[in-house]
Amino acid sequence: MAREWFYERDSKTLTAAAFEFVLETELKRAVRSQNYLTLVTVEASREWEGMTVTADDGTLEEVAKVIAREIRDTDPLGHTDKGTLALVLLDADFDRSACVIDRLVARIESYKFPTALRIAVGAACYPTHAVDADSLKRSAMSRPLVNWRGGIKSLADNN
Repeated sequence: MAREWFYERDSKTLTAAAFEFVLETELKRAVRSQNYLTLVTVEASREWEGMTVTADDGTLEEVAKVIAREIRDTDPLGHTDKGTLALVLLDADFDRSACVIDRLVARIESYKFPTALRIAVGAACYPTHAVDADSLKRSAMSRPLVNWRGGIKSLADNN
């Protein structure tokens, strides 16, 4: 039974507290059963007066709606930090994770966001990266796979 306080208002997106709980629970389950689990992070920011600032909540919800169309209902989507969405791909090995990330990036690229919006997509996979949620998040956010800036996509390593 879903509890309303787990979700952002009028959204399928989990609140930060609920997402942290789900991530911890699912990571423990993956460790116990030796299954894969992939954490995908999506950071949105804008250029403002020469600085990069976190995108507002409205923009983040817009990004969440785009992402939600490309994932299974059983894969939790939620907020981790201000300006960061995260998605847990349950029982997802490298190939499945790569396919989902490719779909997310293609969907983000095809959506008409404002040109000043910057989106960075990163991922980390258990058992490769970490066995605790904080380390998994740091791994996913530290080296984005793709940066997308208002219609221009580049591999993050080439920036």
